[in-house]
Amino acid sequence: MFELTVKAEFEAAHQINGYRGKCQRLHGHNWTVEAVVEGRRLDELGMLIDFKILKTELNNVLDELDHRFLNELKIFAEMNPTAENIAKFIFEKLSEAKIFSHSNAKVKAIKIFETPKSCVTYTND
Repeated sequence: MFELTVKAEFEAAHQINGYRGKCQRLHGHNWTVEAVVEGRRLDELGMLIDFKILKTELNNVLDELDHRFLNELKIFAEMNPTAENIAKFIFEKLSEAKIFSHSNAKVKAIKIFETPKSCVTYTND
């Protein structure tokens, strides 16, 4: 089994409704996202997926979140934009990318860092 990981960033604000503490107030983060992809077979070049293409697809997903107030997005209309829910959203959106329909690779995990010392990992297991 092969795994590859790409990393990207976005900036966005959110607030956690119903939370008792500072996170209930509007605040922002410089989010870091790691996308882990896995697969067994390499292509004719010896690659699972081209890093450049995977980074492009991840950035396409993150563009929907970048420099936004996440609570206003349709996806978070009925749930708080917590790191957990954001990770799941990114996982699902990235998994829909065309590159995964043409290869044996699939998204294994999304790890999202809210701060350099606090992160969440979402898998579909």
